Amino acid sequence: MEELDILLKQIDPERLPRHVAMIMDGNGRWAKSRGMERSEGHSEGVVSVRRVTELSSDLGIGYLTLYAFSTENWNRPDAEVETLMYLIGWAIERELPDLLRNNVKIRLIGDIGRIPEGPRHKLLNAEASTAHCTGLQLLMCLSYSSRWELTRAARLLAARAKAGELDPDSISEADIEASMATAGVPDPDLLIRTGGECRISNFLLWQIAYSELYFTPTLWPDFDKKEYAKAILDYQHRERRFGKTSEQVTSK
Repeated sequence: MEELDILLKQIDPERLPRHVAMIMDGNGRWAKSRGMERSEGHSEGVVSVRRVTELSSDLGIGYLTLYAFSTENWNRPDAEVETLMYLIGWAIERELPDLLRNNVKIRLIGDIGRIPEGPRHKLLNAEASTAHCTGLQLLMCLSYSSRWELTRAARLLAARAKAGELDPDSISEADIEASMATAGVPDPDLLIRTGGECRISNFLLWQIAYSELYFTPTLWPDFDKKEYAKAILDYQHRERRFGKTSEQVTSK
């Protein structure tokens, strides 16, 4: 029996994370270690996106959020940004038939207007084409940062207050949640970061308040279904208390 099959048999289908978020880190270092251009690492990273999407769908995970391009990534060298934009557009167009076949719904999160017209058109087409799908929801964070999202939410709430639609003194967590770019999506149960770095990098700061964090040294192009299964098994061995005691949790 192959290692992946052994790992999958250990996963409890009743204790799967409903929502998994991923910071896909290490493409450039993967390429550099092999004497390649950074762009080749990004190309290989697309394969890992397919792997984790497939396994998420096969397991029945409801939501998968991928940090594909951050607001800060615009500060990278122009040539690398141009390559990334091309790859994002090319990949979503290539994968669309399989996404439709597997009933995967695309949702774009971020300042999409900043993305060049070519890849933006392909992304918006994929979002519209999969709008009817009822399986895995694949949230792609592009030109996204949590501070951008929180600033946007504050502006939306301020505009409502100014228009007399909202009493500032009555603003609740639910109001803030409804103003987030991820409105209607449950908070991530599990956040995975590849590449060996142990930081959040301005990603879903509001939403991951009680997420389980999993950091792995595996570089993103090497993050295959086996590595994903290991992360899920690690998650299933944790006790999630949400501020309660162990006794309160186990007495349910």
